[in-house]
Amino acid sequence: MTFEIVKPGLATTVQDLGRPGYFHLGIPEGGAMDRLALRAANLLVGNDEGAAGLEAVFMGPEIRFGADMSVAITGAELPVLLDGDTRETWTTFDVKAGQTLSFGFLKEGARIYIAFSGGIDTPLALGSRATYAIGALGGFEGRPLAAGDKLPVGQGAIVAEGRTVPDALRRGPGKPADLRVLPGLYWHRLTEKSQNAFFDDDWKVAPEADRMGYRFRGGQPMEFVDRPQPFGAGSDPSNIVDGCYSYGSIQVPGGLEPIVLHRDAVSGGGYFTLGAIISADMDLIGQLQPNSAVKFRRVNMEQALAARAERKKTLVQIRQVLG
Repeated sequence: MTFEIVKPGLATTVQDLGRPGYFHLGIPEGGAMDRLALRAANLLVGNDEGAAGLEAVFMGPEIRFGADMSVAITGAELPVLLDGDTRETWTTFDVKAGQTLSFGFLKEGARIYIAFSGGIDTPLALGSRATYAIGALGGFEGRPLAAGDKLPVGQGAIVAEGRTVPDALRRGPGKPADLRVLPGLYWHRLTEKSQNAFFDDDWKVAPEADRMGYRFRGGQPMEFVDRPQPFGAGSDPSNIVDGCYSYGSIQVPGGLEPIVLHRDAVSGGGYFTLGAIISADMDLIGQLQPNSAVKFRRVNMEQALAARAERKKTLVQIRQVLG
């Protein structure tokens, strides 16, 4: 079974839940920016939660189907059309061979996820089908999709139409988006004034926002505690002797604009990191458009773990609803 890309949309790639275990080699985990949305899409069509689907940014692709299958679209909100007829997001529907799926203009969010019963069946690369375009790894020929590409789909059963994820379980960012931060190893490098300002200030997503990281603007420049620069560090106070970056780390080059490192980010570098976005909120960043308003909120480890447990609870509820 296959489907063909008639129009690629924008930055449309094959993604699953990523390839953990290679970060020490400089290969990021990758995978879907909004993991909950991908999991939900797969559950809607009867797949394993980690099956490969499509991730598209701001604008959906146009797809012609070569076989009958079940499909679901989750994540961002935009009109879904099958041969011109409207279909609902976060809801299972069936397609027939020869039909065409297309999308209208984006209404809310940033990334959509398209799941196909049986899952996309491109070759595994280091145990994953996720596209890491910078390294030309995984997905379809290691790159974003283009018109004319034909993607294989595994064998999967057609499931009942109309299965849906309730609105209450469709988690998305608020307005402003509330992103919880756990201060980290280099938090002490900031003055108390700047520590407080980071959480007090109003921030907006900058245009530089992609799978590697999201830049934020609007807050005050950060002030650093005076110290002699260590041997091997650069001359700017934001420089350190190279350190490791965790997923979700917040680096601030020059103390000016925070950058949250996301799925395809590097594993280390020479900028200090003030902390990290907690894992429970990383999916929300993947749904933020440029100029979206953001507030960073400080939490401790206990609160971060409680948020992770709450996110897992949401996933359990989705599984229960979908049987």
